[in-house]
Amino acid sequence: MKLLSNKYFIIFIRILISFIFIFSGIEKITAPNKFAEAITNYKLFPLFSVNIIAIIIPWLELFAGVILLFGFWVKENAIILNVLLIAFTLLVAVSMFRGLDINCGCFGTKYAQKVGLLKIGENILLIAITYVIYKFGKTQDDNAD
Repeated sequence: MKLLSNKYFIIFIRILISFIFIFSGIEKITAPNKFAEAITNYKLFPLFSVNIIAIIIPWLELFAGVILLFGFWVKENAIILNVLLIAFTLLVAVSMFRGLDINCGCFGTKYAQKVGLLKIGENILLIAITYVIYKFGKTQDDNAD
């Protein structure tokens, strides 16, 4: 428990999560059509919503990652990223149970990963990390005290 409240450990995992989401967002932003295709492969979203999702999600990941990196609104961004991770995990799980053999679209198509237990496990780890950031993270204003 002491490690979880260590400010240097929290800063380290905050930076780690930030870079993961910044990288993921940039990869998707640079190839929105490929990300839209990955979303379509899930066969869960109406076609009219795919392009909207393909545009909004990467920018949300990028902005939340950058803001978290600099330590602003840490708890709020941890919640945003946690909600995204939970949604992504549910999508992967549903697709896996439906027997779909697709790439998750998590890091764009250049770094394709298949839906499956490994991806679910990775996401659960990231969910736990973002929860720790939420629980023990401090904002820039808190650090000034």
